[in-house]
Amino acid sequence: ADAVLTGLLGSPDRRARQFAVRLALTGPGRADALACARRAAAEPDPATAALWTDAAMAAPGSGDDAVIDLLTGARIPAVRAAGVTALRRAGRAAEGAGHLADRSGFVRACARWLVAQDGGDAHAHYRWLVCDPAGPSPYAVTGLAECGRGEDTELLRGLVAHPAGPVRAAALAGLRRREAVVADSVLLALLDDPAPSVAREASLALLPAVRRLDPAYLAERLGVRGPLHVRRAAFRLLRARGGIHALRASVALIDDWHPRTRETARAAVRACAWHPAQFAGEADTAELAALLERSAKLFHDHDLGLRRNRLGVRR
Repeated sequence: ADAVLTGLLGSPDRRARQFAVRLALTGPGRADALACARRAAAEPDPATAALWTDAAMAAPGSGDDAVIDLLTGARIPAVRAAGVTALRRAGRAAEGAGHLADRSGFVRACARWLVAQDGGDAHAHYRWLVCDPAGPSPYAVTGLAECGRGEDTELLRGLVAHPAGPVRAAALAGLRRREAVVADSVLLALLDDPAPSVAREASLALLPAVRRLDPAYLAERLGVRGPLHVRRAAFRLLRARGGIHALRASVALIDDWHPRTRETARAAVRACAWHPAQFAGEADTAELAALLERSAKLFHDHDLGLRRNRLGVRR
């Protein structure tokens, strides 16, 4: 039985491992905190890792340094968060500041709680991390924005011009989180940023202002030779604008080389109702008919005929 259970615990099947963990933890004898922590730190499945983590925290010796160090060094955020929270019970709350810039928002929130419980100021530590001459971590920038203080807005604005792309993206995301105003011209320039994460954040920040953007400027960035992340950011904004500009962009990309972009464009074309009234004041029937013919291969004969009838086109 022990050999079978050991085999199941190492099974590549996630559900088999979960079943084996429950068997192991409900069997005779007490769970060993250190062994459970090792399993939790090595487990790639979050649900299975949670079982091992809960067992490690409930077992005698859960406050041992070795157990906590294993948990705080795990790959899965929920396991690290459990380890960070356990630092207080182990009398190691001062170490919470070292986890403020964790890549997981869940772990950062636990670290801020731990720092506060120890009488510290997480916000002050974040500002120190962001102003580090060696260069801030993008997660420290995100953590600063999560603290939600108005005095940090100008600091985040300054980081939009940082040399590191991930830091620029984190600063843009932080400004959007705080609903801070960033000039359209600045965001439009960042659509051409070499870092994909920056272009994505710039496009997300521009979504509320999409109606006042120049659609021709965005359409110029759909060219097949342009960087993929720039093309996708421009396409996102044109789809959000809707109307004839979204339809033109979608039809232009129905044969795109990038599979995801191509499928998104085709789905948008298929979802269009193709009613002339839908594009009143934006396009005439002749242009709509031409766009429909370019995308005719996306429709069955019956569906294509319905759309032609709506446009008053006879074949």
